[in-house]
Amino acid sequence: MKPFDTEISDNNGMLSGPWRQPKQMLNSQVYDSHASIHDDATAQRLGFQGGTIEGPTHFSQFAPLCERIWGKAWFETGCLSAHYRNPVFEGEEVQASIEQPRPGQSICAIGMTRRDGTEILRGTASVGGDGSQTALSQRLKELKPLTDPVILKDIKPGMKTARQTIRMDADQNMGDLYPFSLNDKLKVITEPSPYYAGGDNPWGRAIVPFEMLSVLFQYRAREDRLPVRGPAVGLFADQEIRLLRGPLFVGESYTTEREVVALSGSRRTESVWVRTTVFAGDGKPAATMLLNLASIKQSYARYEEEYAGLYGKKSA
Repeated sequence: MKPFDTEISDNNGMLSGPWRQPKQMLNSQVYDSHASIHDDATAQRLGFQGGTIEGPTHFSQFAPLCERIWGKAWFETGCLSAHYRNPVFEGEEVQASIEQPRPGQSICAIGMTRRDGTEILRGTASVGGDGSQTALSQRLKELKPLTDPVILKDIKPGMKTARQTIRMDADQNMGDLYPFSLNDKLKVITEPSPYYAGGDNPWGRAIVPFEMLSVLFQYRAREDRLPVRGPAVGLFADQEIRLLRGPLFVGESYTTEREVVALSGSRRTESVWVRTTVFAGDGKPAATMLLNLASIKQSYARYEEEYAGLYGKKSA
């Protein structure tokens, strides 16, 4: 059985999928007892036109393109590494594109644009390898260090969390961060596949869609209790998901461990970069996720007060 029926166009080596309208499923998301950037009122208060669609939702549109290039290997050792450039709102159409790799190449550039030409994300897709050439591996080397932190004052690179067990059953509500189930997602996913719902695939079991890997890995993230000051509204600014040895399966338990690998900042945000390692039942790594969670300074009510107390001056 074919994994996808998605119509793909080839324009001089650039593969593109159809224009899609991804659905917003996080209107009722709760993060640390407060609404998130995906809530219309919260997003508008921070200058957005409405609740944003979560970045990894867009990963589904790349799956048929990557499968066209790499076949079965995409589902076993695939990697998407993306820098999110602009948000998408429900009702907007976006298109995913990928440069076909040259012979012998296992990594290539990806991008997504809105109908009006706005760039939504850029990055790389790849299979296999050690991950050292991905878009975010390169980006980590070029980060501006975080200066005068407030929200992340108590966070240090190298901090690790205790291991946690995670699982995604087909009808399981994924909690406050993701108040829906896999079955709910499959009703609206932009690129449906029989591989996601049953065993008619090379592995004989339903596999977790690429965009839902983020949901699985973040399922118990609220319990990590890294000492981030808040409440503050955060958003995904960069994200990379790598499969190391086969797809992850619906209904199977895994273990996660998180490590802070970097801190960075901008005029509006303080960012903590966290690498989540996912272990299979045999105790060996099965996948990783690198996530840049950027906290919006404006959303932290005590930001200016604490900044002045810490540094004896007003924030820039």
